[in-house]
Amino acid sequence: MIDLDIGKLILLALIALVVLGPEKLPVAARTAGAIVRRMRGGWNSVRAEVERELQIAEIRQAARDTSKHVASAQAGLNATLVPLREPLNSQSLNMLMQSTPSLDPAPPNSSGRMSSAKVSAAAPPSELSAHGNTAEDVVHDIA
Repeated sequence: MIDLDIGKLILLALIALVVLGPEKLPVAARTAGAIVRRMRGGWNSVRAEVERELQIAEIRQAARDTSKHVASAQAGLNATLVPLREPLNSQSLNMLMQSTPSLDPAPPNSSGRMSSAKVSAAAPPSELSAHGNTAEDVVHDIA
């Protein structure tokens, strides 16, 4: 770029005054100022566009990195959950096979619940929950 200091600018102004004369110098100065303004505006526009493109490229790269990180985390989670699901599935299957559903359900009493005599006959009192369900019924309902 051109290195201009105050001395060179004064010398340039004197040369322009002598060459152009006092009548044409203000018009030439305005024209030069307009050209410089257009050049700066164009340069700033190009610079802003390049910066935007760089930011978009950075965002895309960050999105790719995040996507890869999420995919690896999902794979790790799946690898951890598969061994945990197998015993749970087999336990649920075993519990279903062991429980024998009653073919004739007891008619509900006036409150809509089974009578306590039928419930107590179905399971020992130590295994009854607060609602009259056995521990196996509660585990089965959760699974």
